[in-house]
Amino acid sequence: MKPNSFLFSIILVLLFSSNIHTIDFQFGLTNAIKKDVEELDRKYLEKYPPSIIKVGSCDTPGDARGVYVSGDYAYVADWDYGLRVINISNPSSPSEVGSYDTPGNAEGVYVSGNYFYVADGYSGLRIRDVVSNIGSYDTSGYAYGVYILGNYAYVADWGYGLRVINISNPASPYEVGSYNTSADACEVYVSGNYAYVADAYYGLRIINISNPSSPTEVGYYDTPGSANEVYVSGNYAYVADGNSGLRIINISNPASPYESGSYDTPGSANEVYVLGNYAYVADGDFLRVINISNPASPSEVGSYDTPYSAQGVYVSGNYAYVADGDSGLIILKCTLP
Repeated sequence: MKPNSFLFSIILVLLFSSNIHTIDFQFGLTNAIKKDVEELDRKYLEKYPPSIIKVGSCDTPGDARGVYVSGDYAYVADWDYGLRVINISNPSSPSEVGSYDTPGNAEGVYVSGNYFYVADGYSGLRIRDVVSNIGSYDTSGYAYGVYILGNYAYVADWGYGLRVINISNPASPYEVGSYNTSADACEVYVSGNYAYVADAYYGLRIINISNPSSPTEVGYYDTPGSANEVYVSGNYAYVADGNSGLRIINISNPASPYESGSYDTPGSANEVYVLGNYAYVADGDFLRVINISNPASPSEVGSYDTPYSAQGVYVSGNYAYVADGDSGLIILKCTLP
């Protein structure tokens, strides 16, 4: 070996060794910081444990399936007893102040402006204000869920997929477009130009609605269970997937969604609501609160055993409003880290 080549080799070895020690040091420092953070989190949780307590309830006459909160009122889809309007200005003492006995089975409700929109089973979409019935549109299938955005109501219509209803004149709604999904459309969430449909055993379907008269599917993710409900926040779709719990789907590219993480709840995940770092899952006998700050590794931080069966949930501030089947509306105060 030539002298200059030998010297060059020694320099390389020294540099390489130095880099190894630098990497080891950085790796060790990162691990140390991570352990310190985990220890601080543990101590904080010991001092301030999550708390989920019942503060009030209102026993509706029917089977509470869904709930939407607006201002001082909770609107409960009460199946064969229609829509119930409950004053929640005092969460510890809620009281019914009005009702509307829809002709079908009230499965879901959405409030927008002065109107509330009821997904009313075989009676389709019903539109009402606080005084009277305004309008209706009898969809082709069984209306399970409804989402309002702008001048359109997007209805999850079971075996007839997604129906797009023009509601610019609430007294005279009409269908402008539809997309027949692969299975049974249970719920729908609209964000931007896309409608995200929980399509039972065919998982999550992503439908482009930029042209409401001609919606088209651009992507899908076949979840392992039965997709009952979906909530979209940021780049993620949170799917209540029946016996397969909560599935977290990355939708940053709607044409190619993929699962980032999951949490297999013990019950049957019926519905999900996301607020901040937490997903609130109506999981049959329980409401479960899942930390989703790291979508790849969600973890349960608390739960509450509701009196009957948690079917739906809406979260506002520190309160979770649970549609609890035969037990009506249950109000829980959630104190979380």
